[in-house]
Amino acid sequence: MPSNERTRTWRPPWPCPVAQVWAAWRRGAGDPTYRVDATGRHWRGLLTPTGPATLRVHPRPVVGTIEASAWGPGADWVLDALPGSLGADDDPAGFTPRHPALARAWHVHRHWRVGRGGLVWAALLPAVIEQKVTGQEAFGAQRRLVRRFGERAPGPAADLDLWIPPSPEQVRRIPSWEWLRLPVDHARSATVLRAARVASGLERTLALPHPDADARLRTVVGLGVWTSAEVRQRAHGDPDAVSFGDYHVARNIGWALIGEQIDDDALADLLEPYAGHRYRVQRLLELAGHRHPQHGPRMAPRTHLPR
Repeated sequence: MPSNERTRTWRPPWPCPVAQVWAAWRRGAGDPTYRVDATGRHWRGLLTPTGPATLRVHPRPVVGTIEASAWGPGADWVLDALPGSLGADDDPAGFTPRHPALARAWHVHRHWRVGRGGLVWAALLPAVIEQKVTGQEAFGAQRRLVRRFGERAPGPAADLDLWIPPSPEQVRRIPSWEWLRLPVDHARSATVLRAARVASGLERTLALPHPDADARLRTVVGLGVWTSAEVRQRAHGDPDAVSFGDYHVARNIGWALIGEQIDDDALADLLEPYAGHRYRVQRLLELAGHRHPQHGPRMAPRTHLPR
Protein backbone atom coordinates (compact mmCIF):
# COMPACT_ATOMS: atom_id res chain seq x y z
CA MET A 1 0.00 0.00 0.00
CA PRO A 2 1.50 3.39 -0.97
CA SER A 3 2.35 5.63 1.97
CA ASN A 4 -0.32 7.96 3.33
CA GLU A 5 -3.08 6.14 1.43
CA ARG A 6 -6.58 6.49 2.86
CA THR A 7 -9.26 4.03 1.79
CA ARG A 8 -13.01 3.63 1.81
CA THR A 9 -15.40 0.98 0.54
CA TRP A 10 -18.86 2.29 -0.23
CA ARG A 11 -21.91 0.20 -1.08
CA PRO A 12 -24.37 2.42 -2.96
CA PRO A 13 -28.04 1.46 -2.58
CA TRP A 14 -28.40 1.33 -6.37
CA PRO A 15 -26.13 0.14 -9.22
CA CYS A 16 -24.08 3.35 -9.46
CA PRO A 17 -22.56 3.94 -12.93
CA VAL A 18 -19.42 5.87 -11.99
CA ALA A 19 -18.36 6.63 -15.57
CA GLN A 20 -21.76 8.11 -16.47
CA VAL A 21 -22.09 10.21 -13.34
CA TRP A 22 -18.57 11.62 -13.53
CA ALA A 23 -18.47 12.07 -17.32
CA ALA A 24 -19.54 15.71 -16.95
CA TRP A 25 -16.37 16.47 -14.97
CA ARG A 26 -14.03 15.19 -17.68
CA ARG A 27 -12.97 17.94 -20.09
CA GLY A 28 -12.01 15.88 -23.13
CA ALA A 29 -10.10 12.62 -23.40
CA GLY A 30 -6.81 14.39 -22.59
CA ASP A 31 -8.01 16.10 -19.39
CA PRO A 32 -4.93 15.99 -17.10
CA THR A 33 -7.12 16.08 -13.97
CA TYR A 34 -9.04 12.91 -14.88
CA ARG A 35 -7.71 9.54 -16.01
CA VAL A 36 -9.15 6.06 -16.46
CA ASP A 37 -6.53 3.32 -16.30
CA ALA A 38 -6.43 -0.04 -18.08
CA THR A 39 -8.25 -1.76 -15.21
CA GLY A 40 -11.19 0.66 -15.31
CA ARG A 41 -10.21 2.64 -12.24
CA HIS A 42 -11.05 6.36 -12.27
CA TRP A 43 -8.33 8.76 -11.09
CA ARG A 44 -9.03 12.40 -10.34
CA GLY A 45 -6.80 15.26 -9.25
CA LEU A 46 -8.84 17.55 -7.00
CA LEU A 47 -8.23 20.77 -5.13
CA THR A 48 -10.31 20.49 -1.96
CA PRO A 49 -10.96 22.89 0.95
CA THR A 50 -8.24 21.01 2.87
CA GLY A 51 -5.70 20.84 0.06
CA PRO A 52 -4.80 18.81 -3.04
CA ALA A 53 -5.89 15.21 -3.32
CA THR A 54 -5.65 12.26 -5.66
CA LEU A 55 -8.79 10.13 -5.69
CA ARG A 56 -8.85 6.64 -7.21
CA VAL A 57 -12.20 4.88 -7.56
CA HIS A 58 -12.66 1.27 -8.61
CA PRO A 59 -16.28 0.21 -9.29
CA ARG A 60 -17.03 -3.42 -8.37
CA PRO A 61 -20.45 -3.99 -9.96
CA VAL A 62 -20.43 -7.77 -9.37
CA VAL A 63 -20.31 -7.32 -5.60
CA GLY A 64 -22.08 -3.94 -5.59
CA THR A 65 -19.31 -1.87 -4.02
CA ILE A 66 -17.08 1.02 -4.93
CA GLU A 67 -13.53 0.91 -3.61
CA ALA A 68 -11.82 4.25 -3.19
CA SER A 69 -8.32 5.32 -2.24
CA ALA A 70 -7.02 8.85 -1.74
CA TRP A 71 -3.73 10.62 -1.13
CA GLY A 72 -2.70 14.12 -0.17
CA PRO A 73 -3.92 16.74 2.35
CA GLY A 74 -7.45 16.54 0.91
CA ALA A 75 -7.71 12.74 1.08
CA ASP A 76 -10.22 12.58 3.93
CA TRP A 77 -12.34 15.29 2.32
CA VAL A 78 -12.68 13.49 -1.03
CA LEU A 79 -13.50 10.18 0.63
CA ASP A 80 -16.17 11.80 2.81
CA ALA A 81 -17.64 13.50 -0.28
CA LEU A 82 -17.58 10.36 -2.43
CA PRO A 83 -21.24 9.27 -2.09
CA GLY A 84 -22.59 12.74 -2.83
CA SER A 85 -20.28 13.21 -5.79
CA LEU A 86 -21.66 9.98 -7.26
CA GLY A 87 -25.30 10.99 -6.82
CA ALA A 88 -26.28 9.59 -3.43
CA ASP A 89 -28.11 12.84 -2.57
CA ASP A 90 -30.02 13.04 -5.85
CA ASP A 91 -33.69 12.05 -5.72
CA PRO A 92 -35.43 11.37 -9.04
CA ALA A 93 -38.80 10.89 -7.33
CA GLY A 94 -41.44 12.88 -9.13
CA PHE A 95 -39.68 12.65 -12.48
CA THR A 96 -42.11 11.20 -15.01
CA PRO A 97 -41.03 11.06 -18.67
CA ARG A 98 -43.82 12.33 -20.93
CA HIS A 99 -42.27 11.50 -24.28
CA PRO A 100 -41.24 8.12 -25.77
CA ALA A 101 -37.65 9.26 -26.48
CA LEU A 102 -37.21 10.48 -22.91
CA ALA A 103 -38.89 7.37 -21.50
CA ARG A 104 -36.47 5.19 -23.45
CA ALA A 105 -33.51 7.23 -22.23
CA TRP A 106 -34.72 6.94 -18.64
CA HIS A 107 -35.24 3.19 -19.02
CA VAL A 108 -31.71 2.64 -20.34
CA HIS A 109 -29.98 5.11 -17.97
CA ARG A 110 -32.24 4.92 -14.94
CA HIS A 111 -29.27 4.38 -12.58
CA TRP A 112 -27.64 7.67 -13.58
CA ARG A 113 -27.82 10.36 -10.91
CA VAL A 114 -26.85 14.02 -10.63
CA GLY A 115 -23.63 14.09 -8.63
CA ARG A 116 -22.85 16.83 -6.13
CA GLY A 117 -19.13 17.49 -6.44
CA GLY A 118 -19.03 20.10 -3.69
CA LEU A 119 -16.26 22.12 -5.39
CA VAL A 120 -17.42 25.35 -7.03
CA TRP A 121 -14.01 26.56 -8.24
CA ALA A 122 -13.25 23.18 -9.84
CA ALA A 123 -16.43 23.47 -11.91
CA LEU A 124 -16.27 27.21 -12.55
CA LEU A 125 -12.75 27.54 -13.97
CA PRO A 126 -13.23 25.20 -16.96
CA ALA A 127 -16.80 26.41 -17.50
CA VAL A 128 -15.61 29.98 -18.04
CA ILE A 129 -12.87 28.78 -20.39
CA GLU A 130 -15.58 26.99 -22.41
CA GLN A 131 -17.65 30.15 -22.89
CA LYS A 132 -18.42 30.88 -26.57
CA VAL A 133 -15.67 28.71 -28.07
CA THR A 134 -15.51 25.23 -29.54
CA GLY A 135 -14.90 22.25 -27.29
CA GLN A 136 -11.62 21.58 -29.06
CA GLU A 137 -10.32 25.07 -28.26
CA ALA A 138 -11.61 25.02 -24.69
CA PHE A 139 -10.19 21.58 -23.86
CA GLY A 140 -6.80 22.53 -25.30
CA ALA A 141 -6.67 25.74 -23.28
CA GLN A 142 -7.74 23.89 -20.15
CA ARG A 143 -4.95 21.31 -20.59
CA ARG A 144 -2.32 23.99 -21.06
CA LEU A 145 -3.61 26.00 -18.08
CA VAL A 146 -3.46 23.01 -15.74
CA ARG A 147 -0.03 21.84 -16.87
CA ARG A 148 1.51 25.31 -16.81
CA PHE A 149 0.02 26.67 -13.59
CA GLY A 150 -1.32 23.65 -11.67
CA GLU A 151 0.69 21.01 -9.80
CA ARG A 152 1.30 17.29 -9.93
CA ALA A 153 -1.27 15.19 -8.09
CA PRO A 154 -0.03 13.58 -4.86
CA GLY A 155 0.37 9.83 -4.42
CA PRO A 156 1.09 7.10 -6.95
CA ALA A 157 -0.37 8.76 -10.07
CA ALA A 158 2.90 9.82 -11.70
CA ASP A 159 2.65 7.20 -14.46
CA LEU A 160 -0.80 8.56 -15.36
CA ASP A 161 0.45 12.16 -15.54
CA LEU A 162 -2.35 13.32 -13.22
CA TRP A 163 -2.53 16.99 -12.25
CA ILE A 164 -4.27 19.32 -9.79
CA PRO A 165 -5.87 22.45 -11.35
CA PRO A 166 -4.55 25.85 -10.23
CA SER A 167 -6.08 27.47 -7.18
CA PRO A 168 -7.73 30.91 -7.21
CA GLU A 169 -4.55 32.34 -5.71
CA GLN A 170 -2.39 30.79 -8.43
CA VAL A 171 -4.77 32.01 -11.14
CA ARG A 172 -4.63 35.59 -9.85
CA ARG A 173 -0.85 35.58 -10.44
CA ILE A 174 -1.06 34.60 -14.12
CA PRO A 175 0.10 37.49 -16.36
CA SER A 176 -2.23 38.72 -19.08
CA TRP A 177 0.05 37.56 -21.91
CA GLU A 178 0.07 34.01 -20.56
CA TRP A 179 -3.72 33.85 -20.90
CA LEU A 180 -3.42 34.77 -24.57
CA ARG A 181 -0.86 32.04 -25.11
CA LEU A 182 -3.23 29.35 -23.80
CA PRO A 183 -5.25 30.83 -25.72
CA VAL A 184 -7.93 32.42 -23.54
CA ASP A 185 -9.13 35.85 -24.64
CA HIS A 186 -9.41 38.86 -22.36
CA ALA A 187 -13.17 38.56 -21.80
CA ARG A 188 -12.86 35.06 -20.38
CA SER A 189 -9.65 35.63 -18.43
CA ALA A 190 -11.13 38.76 -16.86
CA THR A 191 -14.17 36.72 -15.76
CA VAL A 192 -11.91 34.04 -14.27
CA LEU A 193 -9.97 36.70 -12.33
CA ARG A 194 -13.14 38.31 -10.99
CA ALA A 195 -14.38 34.90 -9.82
CA ALA A 196 -10.98 34.08 -8.30
CA ARG A 197 -11.13 37.21 -6.15
CA VAL A 198 -14.40 36.08 -4.55
CA ALA A 199 -13.83 32.31 -4.77
CA SER A 200 -14.37 31.66 -1.07
CA GLY A 201 -17.74 33.40 -1.21
CA LEU A 202 -18.74 31.38 -4.26
CA GLU A 203 -17.92 28.16 -2.41
CA ARG A 204 -20.46 29.20 0.22
CA THR A 205 -23.22 28.96 -2.40
CA LEU A 206 -23.09 25.21 -1.78
CA ALA A 207 -25.09 25.81 1.40
CA LEU A 208 -27.81 27.81 -0.41
CA PRO A 209 -31.00 26.63 -2.08
CA HIS A 210 -30.40 26.16 -5.78
CA PRO A 211 -32.21 29.34 -6.94
CA ASP A 212 -30.25 31.41 -4.41
CA ALA A 213 -26.98 29.79 -5.48
CA ASP A 214 -27.80 30.68 -9.09
CA ALA A 215 -28.46 34.32 -8.16
CA ARG A 216 -25.24 34.55 -6.14
CA LEU A 217 -23.07 33.05 -8.86
CA ARG A 218 -24.49 35.47 -11.40
CA THR A 219 -23.50 38.52 -9.35
CA VAL A 220 -19.99 38.03 -10.78
CA VAL A 221 -19.74 39.93 -14.04
CA GLY A 222 -19.27 37.42 -16.84
CA LEU A 223 -21.03 34.55 -15.07
CA GLY A 224 -24.36 34.30 -16.85
CA VAL A 225 -27.21 31.82 -17.09
CA TRP A 226 -25.19 29.20 -18.96
CA THR A 227 -22.08 29.31 -16.77
CA SER A 228 -24.12 29.23 -13.58
CA ALA A 229 -25.99 26.16 -14.81
CA GLU A 230 -22.77 24.39 -15.79
CA VAL A 231 -21.35 25.02 -12.31
CA ARG A 232 -24.50 24.00 -10.45
CA GLN A 233 -24.85 20.78 -12.44
CA ARG A 234 -21.44 19.62 -11.24
CA ALA A 235 -20.75 21.34 -7.91
CA HIS A 236 -24.24 21.71 -6.43
CA GLY A 237 -25.93 18.64 -7.91
CA ASP A 238 -28.83 20.76 -9.16
CA PRO A 239 -31.20 18.54 -11.21
CA ASP A 240 -32.98 21.63 -12.59
CA ALA A 241 -29.90 23.51 -13.89
CA VAL A 242 -30.60 23.24 -17.61
CA SER A 243 -27.94 24.83 -19.86
CA PHE A 244 -29.88 27.73 -21.39
CA GLY A 245 -27.68 29.69 -23.77
CA ASP A 246 -25.83 26.64 -25.07
CA TYR A 247 -25.34 26.45 -28.83
CA HIS A 248 -26.60 22.85 -29.00
CA VAL A 249 -28.80 22.08 -25.99
CA ALA A 250 -32.07 23.69 -27.14
CA ARG A 251 -31.64 22.28 -30.63
CA ASN A 252 -30.88 18.78 -29.35
CA ILE A 253 -33.78 18.64 -26.91
CA GLY A 254 -36.22 20.14 -29.38
CA TRP A 255 -35.22 17.65 -32.06
CA ALA A 256 -35.49 14.71 -29.64
CA LEU A 257 -38.88 15.63 -28.20
CA ILE A 258 -40.78 17.39 -31.02
CA GLY A 259 -38.62 16.90 -34.11
CA GLU A 260 -37.75 20.58 -34.41
CA GLN A 261 -34.72 22.74 -33.69
CA ILE A 262 -35.89 25.33 -31.15
CA ASP A 263 -34.50 28.32 -29.28
CA ASP A 264 -34.19 28.92 -25.54
CA ASP A 265 -37.64 30.48 -25.17
CA ALA A 266 -39.27 27.46 -26.77
CA LEU A 267 -37.06 25.18 -24.68
CA ALA A 268 -38.27 26.83 -21.47
CA ASP A 269 -41.86 26.16 -22.51
CA LEU A 270 -41.11 22.59 -23.55
CA LEU A 271 -39.40 21.78 -20.24
CA GLU A 272 -41.94 23.52 -18.00
CA PRO A 273 -43.69 20.22 -17.11
CA TYR A 274 -40.35 18.94 -15.83
CA ALA A 275 -39.68 21.83 -13.43
CA GLY A 276 -37.27 20.59 -10.78
CA HIS A 277 -35.82 18.01 -13.16
CA ARG A 278 -35.00 20.02 -16.29
CA TYR A 279 -31.30 19.23 -16.22
CA ARG A 280 -32.22 15.58 -15.72
CA VAL A 281 -34.09 15.75 -19.04
CA GLN A 282 -31.11 17.39 -20.73
CA ARG A 283 -28.57 14.89 -19.47
CA LEU A 284 -30.66 11.77 -20.09
CA LEU A 285 -31.15 12.78 -23.72
CA GLU A 286 -27.41 13.47 -24.01
CA LEU A 287 -26.59 10.05 -22.58
CA ALA A 288 -29.01 8.50 -25.07
CA GLY A 289 -27.13 10.20 -27.92
CA HIS A 290 -29.84 12.55 -29.16
CA ARG A 291 -28.34 15.23 -31.42
CA HIS A 292 -29.90 17.59 -33.92
CA PRO A 293 -28.88 17.02 -37.55
CA GLN A 294 -25.66 18.74 -38.55
CA HIS A 295 -25.86 20.90 -41.66
CA GLY A 296 -22.87 22.67 -43.16
CA PRO A 297 -19.34 22.99 -41.73
CA ARG A 298 -18.79 22.91 -37.99
CA MET A 299 -17.46 25.94 -36.15
CA ALA A 300 -13.68 26.02 -36.49
CA PRO A 301 -11.32 27.00 -33.67
CA ARG A 302 -10.16 30.59 -33.87
CA THR A 303 -6.62 31.17 -35.06
CA HIS A 304 -6.10 34.88 -34.44
CA LEU A 305 -4.98 34.60 -30.81
CA PRO A 306 -1.26 34.23 -30.04
CA ARG A 307 -0.16 30.80 -28.85
